[in-house]
Amino acid sequence: MKKSMVDNAFDILTQEKKAMRFLDLWKIVAKEMEFTPSQADDNIAQFYSDLSIDGRFTSLPQNTWDLRTRQTKANSVVDTDSISVEDEEEFVPEEDVEEIMVEENEEAESEDE
Repeated sequence: MKKSMVDNAFDILTQEKKAMRFLDLWKIVAKEMEFTPSQADDNIAQFYSDLSIDGRFTSLPQNTWDLRTRQTKANSVVDTDSISVEDEEEFVPEEDVEEIMVEENEEAESEDE
């Protein structure tokens, strides 16, 4: 049975015992998968997506990747303070939505009377 691209990446990073640049890792994975150059071009974006989603891996600066288990929490935690939410003041918590809808319905009913 053939291994998936991310399973191959996991094995490679385990054997290398260090983080690797994405393109270096991809070249080895593509070779292990016996991809033609065209297949490699067709699959590189999927490989990047799969690495991003798979919880075994973590992205590091300079587009390097490593196994999450080898990285300290500080290296693998996203700084959420730098994330901004557009239109924060318009955000309505889900539990308040029903209350607002009830108030709007009551107003509409009183206007109809």
